Amino acid sequence: MFAYKPKPPKPLLSVRHKVICDPLLPSTPTFRSLNQTKQSHARIIVSGLARDAKLMAHLLLSLALSPSPPLHYSLSIYNHFNYPSVFATNNMIRCFAKSHSPRQSVVLYSSMLRRYAKPNNHTFTFLFQACSEALAVEEGAQIHAHVLKFGFGADLFIRNALLNFYSACFRLECSRKVFEESLGSRDLVTWNTMLACVVRDGQMGVAEKLFDEMPRRDVISCSTMITGYVQNGNLEEALEFFRDVREKGLRVNEAMLVSVLSASAQLGLLEHGRFVHSLAESLNFPMTTSLGTSLIDMYAKCGCIEQSKILFNNMRQKDIWTWNVMICGLATHGLAKEALALFERFLNKGFAPATVTFIGVLSACSRAGLVREGRHYFKLMKENYGIQPEMEHYGCMVDLLGRTGFVDEAVELIEKMQVSPDPVLWATLLGACKIHGFSELGEEIGSKLIQLDPTHSGHYVQLSTVYAKAKKWEEVIRVRRLMSERNTNKAAGWSLIEAQGKVHKFVAGDRDHESFKEIHKMLETIGTRIAEAGYSPNISSVLHDIGDEEKEIVIKEHSERLAIALGLLVTPYGDCIRVVKNLRVCEDCHEVSKIISKVFEREIIVRDGSRFHHFKEGTCSCHDFW
Repeated sequence: MFAYKPKPPKPLLSVRHKVICDPLLPSTPTFRSLNQTKQSHARIIVSGLARDAKLMAHLLLSLALSPSPPLHYSLSIYNHFNYPSVFATNNMIRCFAKSHSPRQSVVLYSSMLRRYAKPNNHTFTFLFQACSEALAVEEGAQIHAHVLKFGFGADLFIRNALLNFYSACFRLECSRKVFEESLGSRDLVTWNTMLACVVRDGQMGVAEKLFDEMPRRDVISCSTMITGYVQNGNLEEALEFFRDVREKGLRVNEAMLVSVLSASAQLGLLEHGRFVHSLAESLNFPMTTSLGTSLIDMYAKCGCIEQSKILFNNMRQKDIWTWNVMICGLATHGLAKEALALFERFLNKGFAPATVTFIGVLSACSRAGLVREGRHYFKLMKENYGIQPEMEHYGCMVDLLGRTGFVDEAVELIEKMQVSPDPVLWATLLGACKIHGFSELGEEIGSKLIQLDPTHSGHYVQLSTVYAKAKKWEEVIRVRRLMSERNTNKAAGWSLIEAQGKVHKFVAGDRDHESFKEIHKMLETIGTRIAEAGYSPNISSVLHDIGDEEKEIVIKEHSERLAIALGLLVTPYGDCIRVVKNLRVCEDCHEVSKIISKVFEREIIVRDGSRFHHFKEGTCSCHDFW
């Protein structure tokens, strides 16, 4: 038990000196654990100094420095002040700003003013932090007026906090005005805050100009630009910027690595993702939850689901997003049973599933045709966890029911929805009609889709396919003409392959590649060898009313075949060929890829717009259900 023995002849002075200098309550602000703070509090009480306002204010400071201060404990200390100082009130405002009740900071500030206590510059920085967390635009604007009233308009730290507040509340013009008013009081934080504000608004052109104008840049500046490129879909620019950062020998941070991993994942660039992984290891970055989750996502989206599993199993700390990424990754690769088993483990760990968790679970059922399980989890989501289905959940169920032949049940599910179905849902059902030959229903849905969204080219293509399958070529021509009149051209299909340190992109019938002659010779070789293996072209996906021979020529130059041909030319024998495709792979290319994997003894992994296909020894991981 702790025993205190005062030292004569000056017990109070020596005790006070000891408490302040004690490592449990350092005079220099620093983050300390809650247990350490409570030990200091106990020592103060035992020492008879609980009424010492300065000591108790410093105790409150140690709580305010915590990432998530215990609010009730902080309040219990603050409420014992008869006349709280500005220092104590600032720390309590700071505690509120980090809590689930950030608006209480403004309430406390009002109380402070009613006591005729004058705020200082620190008061406003913490208040703007609170208003940023609460997105309290009106309150923040009033506090901005108080900043000017009390004469702190030129304070650099307050202006930076003000910039950040307007940025967090998506008030770009207000941020810009504050930034332009502070020509004489700008530091690197000012520039970085304004840069982040512009990036958040999606104005990457303005951000590039601002970045070039910066008198000095740091790792935060570069990280902000890379994050902005990724968030706005400029993935190649993000990778190029990161390459420049590395070439110039600048420092990288975790946020930069996470953003670059996201770009690599979306583009399916495995080698680039592996490089970032090795870079993180060489720089001794700790395997945080954020970095680990990003690596799992990258490997899953680049076709290396086994590596994702290894990383997941080795991670010591996982949050709900780590589990969600792994569940969704397994689902995308068609490993439905593993995804559902992992979901059950997730529940047993005591996690509460989120909306995205059930998207992963239901998509796993959809991709494997697990109708009974899909119905069960759809019901579980609503009844056990109170999660109301969103469009993505309905999409998974309609896809599952439609592709397994329960088209009537899928229609009934759509009709019972509490929200209006979006065009994507009807398009999913249209795809089911095409598969199972529900031509009349398909025509009805296709016409409805064109009325709902006349600018979407995919709807015209889907309806054309329904007509083509029924050999209604006049209707195909009519829909194509309508599509042309409305300037809705079909989205161009492309395929990517990463080889020889470069990313190669192909479109159907491509002649622009520097090795196109060798590629087309390889296509001829492929055609000969797969024909010997029994291949017969499936030309049903070619919608034009042209001869079968011409259709065969069209289909054999689809973008993924060109990418596979290049892979066979330039990668070592036995290496896996990885292709990323933006659209769903057609039936004929799917069959051809299976045969190539057998004839050329190569594993081929294709990520299309829907899922992963692992072609090996003449079979596909999707079991022809996609």
